[in-house]
Amino acid sequence: MNYFLYFLLLLIPISVFSQQGSLEDLLQQYNTRSVPYISVEELRMRQFNDSIIILDAREQKEYNVSHIKSATFVGFSKFSIDSVLKKVPNKNAPIVVYCSLGIRSEEISEKLKKAGYNNIENLYGGIFEWKNKAYPLVNNKEQETDSIHGFSKSWSKWLDGDTIIIK
Repeated sequence: MNYFLYFLLLLIPISVFSQQGSLEDLLQQYNTRSVPYISVEELRMRQFNDSIIILDAREQKEYNVSHIKSATFVGFSKFSIDSVLKKVPNKNAPIVVYCSLGIRSEEISEKLKKAGYNNIENLYGGIFEWKNKAYPLVNNKEQETDSIHGFSKSWSKWLDGDTIIIK
């Protein structure tokens, strides 16, 4: 009996780690797909052609390290729909919300939908996928940077490269 229990305890970590084998698996685990995704490639193309609004749903310290150029900080833990209403009064405007991977941004996107915004997309893979595709990032001085905030040690495994900052 004790060997069986020991064997089961060994299998639990294996099954937990295997559930997060791919980005798709991770997003299926945490997201409801209540907001449609947009790929980083499509956002990059639309960045040049459309009057798209990009909202960063990470924490201020993450945004300060790097963000997508022209992104507006809205935050996550201190998110305020009133501040978004001031920045984006047109509820029909095309909006893309992102975070590290696309999990927090779905939650913020749902709040925007409840407030009446109706043209919202969630960036698939978030800023991590953007960085992995080598698309440009800027810091809080709007200067291009290779650095990115990794959110946490476990989440930063989704990043390629060695310019990951966790503080």
